[in-house]
Amino acid sequence: MGRHGTIAGRKAAQDSKRAALFTKYAKSITVAAKDGGDPEYNSGLRVAIEKARGIGMPNDNITRAIKKGTGELGGASYEELKFEGYGAGGVAIIVDCLTDNTNRTTSAVRSIFDKHGGNLGTPGCVSYMFTRKGVILIEKNDSVDEDSLMEAALEAGADDLINNDDSFEVQTDPAVYADVDEALRKAGYELVESEIEYVPAVESTPDDRDLRKLKKLVDFLEDNDDVQSVHSNCSVDLEEVE
Repeated sequence: MGRHGTIAGRKAAQDSKRAALFTKYAKSITVAAKDGGDPEYNSGLRVAIEKARGIGMPNDNITRAIKKGTGELGGASYEELKFEGYGAGGVAIIVDCLTDNTNRTTSAVRSIFDKHGGNLGTPGCVSYMFTRKGVILIEKNDSVDEDSLMEAALEAGADDLINNDDSFEVQTDPAVYADVDEALRKAGYELVESEIEYVPAVESTPDDRDLRKLKKLVDFLEDNDDVQSVHSNCSVDLEEVE
């Protein structure tokens, strides 16, 4: 394959991944809009829209997703599903999904676990190992004062501010996460990452062989259109695993 073919193939893969992200974010917006289509009065919708804009989702797509949620446009009705299980090396995994077909999604998730060294468990089998929290990361730089950030975060309702090596980590209760996210954005802070996550009480460190298996499992889960997020108690950043 020549250079052009390689570039074309890479671009097609990037376009496909971008389209998949648009699908996931559109679902999030649609579900959030069920609580009201005006982002001024719906903090969850505001955050979902901000995230969608952050990946370059066109305004038409965002508007259409909102109208599906409010019922102005016809479309699928999405249900939230949570799956729990184990990956290679005994790593605990939680998979959050939004789907219009629970049988399809359950079958697909089970198949991915089975094919990639995992074991899909019963509800509650691993969730007790995690605490659900809003996690907001702000990059450390000369313009970010820790005391000022702490004051702004706590005033908005955050629980804690953790000083990491290269970032400040704001932790919140999920119920006020959207309000804290919005308050920090309005205060001028640039959010590197902002999600509701499952924070593990104890982390697991698999060997290299199991890490490669685990990465494949997580990659295939994340590539599924119905999967919104995948959480684990693995201590290693899987994006760095080759």
